[in-house]
Amino acid sequence: MSLPVIDLSPFLDASSTSEDRAKVARSINDACTEFGFFYLTGHGIPQAKLEEVISLARQFFASPLEEKNKIKRHDAGSPEGGDGARGYQGMGENVTQGKKDMHEAIDLYREWDHTPKAEGTGGPGTRSTLQGTNLWPGEPKELKSTYLEYIDQLQSVGTALVHAMGQALDLPSPDLKSTATSVTEDSEIFVRNTAQSFWVMRLIGYPKLAAPISPDADITSLSCGEHTDYGCVTLLLADPTPGALQVLLKDGKTWLNADPIPGAFVVNIGDMIERWTNGLWKSTRHRVIHRGEGYRVSVPFFFEPNFESVVRPLEHCVRKSGREPIHEGSTYGEHLLGKVFGNFY
Repeated sequence: MSLPVIDLSPFLDASSTSEDRAKVARSINDACTEFGFFYLTGHGIPQAKLEEVISLARQFFASPLEEKNKIKRHDAGSPEGGDGARGYQGMGENVTQGKKDMHEAIDLYREWDHTPKAEGTGGPGTRSTLQGTNLWPGEPKELKSTYLEYIDQLQSVGTALVHAMGQALDLPSPDLKSTATSVTEDSEIFVRNTAQSFWVMRLIGYPKLAAPISPDADITSLSCGEHTDYGCVTLLLADPTPGALQVLLKDGKTWLNADPIPGAFVVNIGDMIERWTNGLWKSTRHRVIHRGEGYRVSVPFFFEPNFESVVRPLEHCVRKSGREPIHEGSTYGEHLLGKVFGNFY
């Protein structure tokens, strides 16, 4: 068994037919219903760009710790002026289910441009959670410019993908005579609610794991512990390392390896899509166990809702699911802040 492969190109090519798009939409519905994961091809980003993104991340992680700590993440309200989220995290600083993960990372977010400010922990002269600016490495010098261009490309892919997902749910086409809002239930509802996506990008480095650690230790025996992603959709780029990313199947006990396919992203849906669809599509649990050779590098891009978007089950999906709404709704920003606090403490 392997994850399905879906070609997104009909949603990026204006000359594609409605039949071509409908076929893609059906495939997305099947994949999100059965797995919550799939491979994505036809995204239009050149292979050379994907290889450069991985190479630059690998170069950064090979730098001396002193160099990496120049962009170290600091708590919001700390004397160093951190925002609790952005910057470099050393081995074991990221926490899943209360245990330290065996990876290092850089976290980047959409730049803060929201008012009023979200509630945080910063005092006078300090930054509140998430309200900082991204900390870019000084070396490699070309990393920042390459990644900014790549992020722009990924946002276009993300927009096309969530457009396809709206069609996959059989939501009606937009009424051109009306002015749609963030709550109007048509096939572009996800497009509107990600138009100012509060995206997240992580550069992650995984050393080969040592022998398993005792269950009562403070440190996990996993490269990244079992979890779901808490936003909208994740587009994962990874080096060719096999047997690392594992996806939990619907039986709740079988783990499927999601090994990289050259030129393809591994895509999964997050908690906000599960909420919007009232559980028709599940946010699937997954983990990373890197016991293979070499130093694994991955660069996931989290295409998230707008910070102020209110995410609640769509009435269309409530009716289709035949059950009560699974959540009363909240803004994505509120949800995100709670998750960020849990990432490091």
